[in-house]
Amino acid sequence: MIPEKYLSSLIKSAYKEDVGDGDHSSLCCIDESEIGSAKLLVKQAGVIAGVDVAKSVIDYFSDKIEVEIFIKDGTLVNPGDIVMKMTGPQLDILTAERTVLNFMQRMSGIATETNRYVQKLVGFKTKVLDTRKTTPGLRLIEKEAVRIGGGANHRIGLYDMIMLKDNHIDFAGGIEKAIILANDYIIKKSLDIKIEIETRSLDDVAEVLRVGKVNRIMLDNFNIADTTKAVELINGRFEIESSGGITIENLRDYAECGVDYISVGALTHQIKSLDLSLKAI
Repeated sequence: MIPEKYLSSLIKSAYKEDVGDGDHSSLCCIDESEIGSAKLLVKQAGVIAGVDVAKSVIDYFSDKIEVEIFIKDGTLVNPGDIVMKMTGPQLDILTAERTVLNFMQRMSGIATETNRYVQKLVGFKTKVLDTRKTTPGLRLIEKEAVRIGGGANHRIGLYDMIMLKDNHIDFAGGIEKAIILANDYIIKKSLDIKIEIETRSLDDVAEVLRVGKVNRIMLDNFNIADTTKAVELINGRFEIESSGGITIENLRDYAECGVDYISVGALTHQIKSLDLSLKAI
């Protein structure tokens, strides 16, 4: 769920960015007294996301628009489907239009792409994860879209998990030192967070298994053969995440190795927005 305070602040910023001192295009040709209706129309097959966000946008932009929702977040949609209907002052509907579409089109694009990956994993225990490769300021919106599409959220930011990546390990002086420092830090700060460590080879995996004291092992840019060997070595002792070089085409191959998670940055940073439009009725 998106925190209300975060969403309110984001919508306020979006309003200021788009409306400024007024929607002059509408104000110049439409009388304030004019009432009308518009429908949010689907023009491309996919998974709809951002309906609840859109309703919050409309409520912020105007307290005079009535909204009737026909399709909920997470629903598979096809061209011609009507997501919602708005009725109220024509000026208000037009002013809110682009911000509503911007949120919904991007969120629906992410949800649709995520669902493509999720469908590939049907029958496996493996879950697809997002990453921190998100649009600055829109992370919670984009991660919510991943969740709506059936994916799972990885850590939200730098604060809710320790992830020891290659640079951390190198700067710390090696895998064992990095793990010990991470555990000491958690105790010192009285934190309740998990530790994940990135491995770049089977030797790294063996070193992590020797040291222990982590929750999840990331297999970074491992090929299929080495992923299979790593899963055998780990033998259920820790959660396993595959990352790097994984596409929709080879996703199932990695799932067949027995990993618990596959993280895919493309879910949020290489997507195409779903085609939606707002049409007067």
